[in-house]
Amino acid sequence: MAKFLTVGWLEDLTAALAAHDGFRNAISNAQVSLQFEVPDAPEGAEKIYAINVGGGAAQAIAGPAASPDVTIVSDYEVAAAMAKGDLNTQTAYMTNKIKVSGNMGKLMMNMTMLAEFAKATAGMQVEY
Repeated sequence: MAKFLTVGWLEDLTAALAAHDGFRNAISNAQVSLQFEVPDAPEGAEKIYAINVGGGAAQAIAGPAASPDVTIVSDYEVAAAMAKGDLNTQTAYMTNKIKVSGNMGKLMMNMTMLAEFAKATAGMQVEY
């Protein structure tokens, strides 16, 4: 079981997304790069990671995206709550628990992908 926000977790995340039919269908024509920043992530965790989607596949990587379309910033507690499914992204945004910057139009065009992302990651075994 990988610890949240570690390289092992990013590898498990990539595998979970690749294994989920709904997510793969949602990204079949998508081209988007999402960067996540968690400034107060604990020691040993990645404070910045990215999910790059293109060519019908998604890859979660440690460190910043080369050219992110959207950047999402939150504290560790909020990031963990969203990863656990205890807080959805829209609620987090509407209650100012996350800060979103970049190409909002591109983000809105990929709302199905975000919904399927939550379903794809729901069964991941993660240590928080």
